[in-house]
Amino acid sequence: MAKEIIMPKFGFTQENSEILEWLIKEGETVEKGDPIAVVSTDKISMEVEAPENGILAGISRQVGEIVPVTEIIAYIVQPGESVPSSVIKKPVSAKETVNKIAEESITVKVSPLAAKLIEENKIDAADLMGTGVGGQISRKDVEDYLARRSTPEGKVKATPAARRVAGENQIDLQNIKGTGPDGRIQAADVGSYKSSPAVQKAGGGFPGILKEIPLIGMRRVIAENMSRSMREAPHMTMQIDVQMDEAEELRRSANENITDKNARISATAVIVKAVAMAIKKYPIVNSQFTSDKILVFSDINIGVATALEDGLIVPIIHSADQLSVAQISLTLNELAIRARENKLKPEDLANGTFTISNLGMFGIDRFTAIINPPQSAILAVGAIKRHMVPDDSDDQVIRIKKMVTFNLSADHRVMDGAQAAYFMAELRYILKNAEGFFQ
Repeated sequence: MAKEIIMPKFGFTQENSEILEWLIKEGETVEKGDPIAVVSTDKISMEVEAPENGILAGISRQVGEIVPVTEIIAYIVQPGESVPSSVIKKPVSAKETVNKIAEESITVKVSPLAAKLIEENKIDAADLMGTGVGGQISRKDVEDYLARRSTPEGKVKATPAARRVAGENQIDLQNIKGTGPDGRIQAADVGSYKSSPAVQKAGGGFPGILKEIPLIGMRRVIAENMSRSMREAPHMTMQIDVQMDEAEELRRSANENITDKNARISATAVIVKAVAMAIKKYPIVNSQFTSDKILVFSDINIGVATALEDGLIVPIIHSADQLSVAQISLTLNELAIRARENKLKPEDLANGTFTISNLGMFGIDRFTAIINPPQSAILAVGAIKRHMVPDDSDDQVIRIKKMVTFNLSADHRVMDGAQAAYFMAELRYILKNAEGFFQ
């Protein structure tokens, strides 16, 4: 009997995942435990494994599709065995939707959304060209076909993006040859036309396209989360400058006898510890806004934004208030290594209550960060630099101090300015008098 392969649920609150890659082609033999697909969930990539030995068959979802957890995405069959007939009616075979192709004994793969559109619009699937995995017909293929079918005779066939770019640059689409299906003009075609030597000589200046970055995986998740945060959470920001001389001297002293590079205490670890201590006194920043209440958390789980090639990811230091500076530094280093090697686990990203984004190592003096939903606050940290400041006891005396700029972005639905200010003042006091948490 064919064995179902379902979209696994990697986290308690997870509802769906995106298929990033099929590692095994349909019809290939696999062994139990072999990775057959890569999917993404909350910015991390996870492998889907074969549940038993056999042949991969009935792939029903293509790269880029968002799939609800527990939904069947393929099957493992034995030699001579076929996938259930119900699957044929869905995405793998368009037999019932595409009668003409069935009569010609041609098998067509159609995604579920595409099959629905084909049926609703009474489309002959023989007129469609699939651009998905193995020639599978996707929703976009059907939508493109519908757009072409509705194009009045004599009107140029072009994608909406191509029309927008052409309009912005006052380009006549009649002069452009499209490279899309049925000669449809793409945005890239407009760019190529504008950057062609003949057009450049005539005074054109439209920039050529270096590359196209698909909005899938991590980039899609970041785009969705940041857009939602700016759209829903009224951001309140405030900035303070903090003296770091004592904290940096204590850190230097603590690192003197540490020979293992990976065990050395980082400036970020010091800031994480200080933030955790400040949250203990002013927990309102460690909260979440819901439709009918504000949840103030007792656990202090601090996320630290980590830069990867494809974007940012936020591993979590769980119960940061209960860890020493050295323990925090070791944990940060381990998480950063696993993040770069794409080996983070779902629990490494789960249940964060506050986020720190430190760009000081890139030489950034100060910046404003977007709140990481569903949290209510994020702290942006700049570079530690030397500045001339008046002496605390004598304004006539100027001293050189190590300073860092902190910028807090907070959800104004959750807290008022004074509450956020108290937290920032406490953070400044803790770092200026850092000896206590190095002991």
